[in-house]
Amino acid sequence: MAEKNDSFVARKIRSEYEEKQTGKIEELKALDSKVKKPATVFGYVFGTAGALVMGSGMSLAMGVIGSMPIVGVLVGLAGILMVSVTYPIYKKILASRRKKYSDAIIKLSEEIINE
Repeated sequence: MAEKNDSFVARKIRSEYEEKQTGKIEELKALDSKVKKPATVFGYVFGTAGALVMGSGMSLAMGVIGSMPIVGVLVGLAGILMVSVTYPIYKKILASRRKKYSDAIIKLSEEIINE
């Protein structure tokens, strides 16, 4: 039993060090990821930052952090603005990346479909 387990572990470790053969479908998935990942990362990071700024403004306005209601309202409005523009900016980044990679993706997908 231990020999089977050892053999399995050895094969698993070996597979991590072997060069992987990349086919056309893996190439297509990689291109698709190149299109979507930057926009997604931007959306998460900028949206989260906007939510944190908005929450900080709310805390300032309500006196939880300090007693600066005017500053809190202004910071909260800045956070609301950040959260509000996150999706339109995400869509613009995605559209520009799609435009940049569309020819390569269409060509590769046609090759896969016609095989």
